[in-house]
Amino acid sequence: MNQMDAARSGKYTEEMEIVAKSENVDIEFIREGVAKGTIVIPKNKLRDRANICGIGKGLDIKVNALFGTSSDREQMPMEARKLKIAEEAGCHSFMDLSTGGDIDGMRKQSLSLATVAMGGVPIYQAGVEAIEKKGNLIAMTSDDIFETIEKQAADGLDFMAIHCALNFDIIHTLQRTGRVTDVVSRGGSFLTGWMLQNEKENPLYAEFDRLLKIMKAYDVVLSIGDAIRPGATADSLDEAQIKGLMVAGELTKRALEQGVQVMIEGPGHVPLNHIRNTIELQKKLCHNVPYYILGFLATDIAPGYDNITGAIGGAYAGLYGADFLCYLTPAEHLGLPNEEDVRTGVISTRIAAEAVNIARKREHVLKRQFNISRARVENDVQGQIDNAVYPDKYKNSLENINQQSDIQDEAMQVAAKYFMIG
Repeated sequence: MNQMDAARSGKYTEEMEIVAKSENVDIEFIREGVAKGTIVIPKNKLRDRANICGIGKGLDIKVNALFGTSSDREQMPMEARKLKIAEEAGCHSFMDLSTGGDIDGMRKQSLSLATVAMGGVPIYQAGVEAIEKKGNLIAMTSDDIFETIEKQAADGLDFMAIHCALNFDIIHTLQRTGRVTDVVSRGGSFLTGWMLQNEKENPLYAEFDRLLKIMKAYDVVLSIGDAIRPGATADSLDEAQIKGLMVAGELTKRALEQGVQVMIEGPGHVPLNHIRNTIELQKKLCHNVPYYILGFLATDIAPGYDNITGAIGGAYAGLYGADFLCYLTPAEHLGLPNEEDVRTGVISTRIAAEAVNIARKREHVLKRQFNISRARVENDVQGQIDNAVYPDKYKNSLENINQQSDIQDEAMQVAAKYFMIG
């Protein structure tokens, strides 16, 4: 029995108990949310781990990190360090986006090291292996895709981004209306090329029931990937995006009917004046399931600082109902992130999430806000450290301030000696 089946049967699972305790809410609230689909608990049946979280209505905003190998950089030890850094910085989950090197080995390494939820994008591996084994992506078969999905589920992934809300109707709409950036989703690009060359419908859409059987068997949360997301603010809320969201809503209904936990991935580039409408459309069309957003990037013109644009957009999105923020690092649009980029991305996004939790009046968050403010008034250094989201940063800054203060005092003493000051 998976989480949703248990919830609908009126039963409490160990995972529900853990989430209720960590969120400081009644377990019945969690059970009802899981039963309705407004809360998901990413926890593969086959995987044991230390940290279990809930995502969705009435809970704290969660933060996701990204990493993985590529054909340009196959350094698994570096990815292991990134994982440790992301967890130490406070991410609640991460996704393995590997597209090169030993993809199976990378996934198994991460699963062995991670204490948080782990997700993946199976179409990446299916596409890469089709190129390696068959010579090109177009030779990939439906069976190749579903075998990869089941293999990754059997390995223990807790959630998967599956680009099932893409069909020929959406592609024809995009061809008719045009865009600045066309298809920017990597998974969406793989499938669009495959569909157009083979003149066949997207297997993930056409064989959706086959997908649901795998997700339910392992209790993997289905994250309906945003294959048609806008890659520029100019493309936000265009006809293709809206049509893709409507298809996602249809598939969400089918997933919920089958007892599969589901959430929706949202677009990347969204100007501030579109964020509220984007969130409200998703929630209405997709039956109020959790919304997992990639950003949002509030502006296109800040390469090198997209951790900031993402934090701005993410805070607004959370205010209007987003539940899960995927981090952006300073390397977004520039290249692959290094360890420090990962740390910066998680920190920036966690701060945005914290701001949303305040606006949502999460009691434990408000208590910490009050405590640190009171500690400042009382010049209680330890109280400020204890309540800071990143206490090490505070302590390091404090040491620097004290050093500067000591230097200034010494300078004043020298000046007083020679110029009789004071």
